[in-house]
Amino acid sequence: MALFMAFRPQAVAVDMRTLEPGTLVVTVDEEGETRVRDVFVLSAPVAGRMLRIEPEAGDIVTANESVLAEIEPVDPTFLDFRSEAQAQAAIRSAESATALAQAEVDQAEAELDFARAELDRARELIIDNTISQRALDDAERLHKTAKATYATKLAALQVKNFELERAKAELLSPTQGRPAPGDCECVPITSPVDGVILRVLQESEGVVAAGQALLEIGNSADLEIVVDLLSADAVKVIPGQRVIIDGWGGDEPLEGRVRRVEPFGFTKVSALGIEEQRVNVIIDFVSSPQDWARLGHGYQVDLSIVLWEGNDIIKVPLTALFRDGEKWAVFVDAGGNAEHRHVEVGRRNGLDAEIVAGLEVGERIIMHPSDEVVDGIRVQLRD
Repeated sequence: MALFMAFRPQAVAVDMRTLEPGTLVVTVDEEGETRVRDVFVLSAPVAGRMLRIEPEAGDIVTANESVLAEIEPVDPTFLDFRSEAQAQAAIRSAESATALAQAEVDQAEAELDFARAELDRARELIIDNTISQRALDDAERLHKTAKATYATKLAALQVKNFELERAKAELLSPTQGRPAPGDCECVPITSPVDGVILRVLQESEGVVAAGQALLEIGNSADLEIVVDLLSADAVKVIPGQRVIIDGWGGDEPLEGRVRRVEPFGFTKVSALGIEEQRVNVIIDFVSSPQDWARLGHGYQVDLSIVLWEGNDIIKVPLTALFRDGEKWAVFVDAGGNAEHRHVEVGRRNGLDAEIVAGLEVGERIIMHPSDEVVDGIRVQLRD
């Protein structure tokens, strides 16, 4: 008897679980990102020097009232040697043209004075009938002609003065071109919608081009979630499926619902350097806005898109299953001995698998069996 007890096979200590009906949820799990549904990018309407943007991210703005930026004309550029010489030559040419125009004005003024004196003399002589009416008419015509010529020459002089000013303006340097503060009529840029500033793309003062993005504005209370899934997983997702939103920082998971599966896939390189085809899936929040009020644009969340869920399901952990040829198998506790049994597996998730046939409620299965567990060996529950 002592020899029998000494050489009797020892029972293998294992972990066991009693099968009970439960809930099985099959999901597609991935990390997603929140985003404002409608983001408005505010850009520069004209090229110029933008003054420093004082509003900050998070500030509330009002449509057509909140002035977010101002743009003033840019400073003149530096001239190279050739351009500077040409500008100086243009100034000298304009000065000469102005002097010529001034001389012509002086000449026209003298002609006008003479014509005026002739007219006055003719008017005095016509009283005594010393001259004919025709002579008086000629004097009036010459006076009017001289007056018009003087006005023409004076206008030409003004044109030459303006051309001289324009030529001098070509020599303005960047340090001379900026107007005094308050003298410039800047172009104000106002918010197109009510919302909050999401991001300031160009904060400091500087020269901006027409169409350059300056700020992003949106309604932070109108959020959605975008998640890029592998195309093989995206084909399983349909609009209306329930979504469990976890890992967002709150105490309780949030509820969501799939709104759209975009029809266009794109290539994305994974962290391992593998090219993958991805598809964007858009998800709406179902939970009350007060529950996710702390979320903002661009926040990371963990998503579980529910593909299927059922109740009263016989399920076993995946660690209890193993392959036996082409079939799945488990070890069952049969009165203290391990019994090898084939089972038929249905739906699976990352933790559990549905058992369609081969097991009954109340049976005990061996969890993650080791190589020591074989069919018929004595087993005992691990302490």
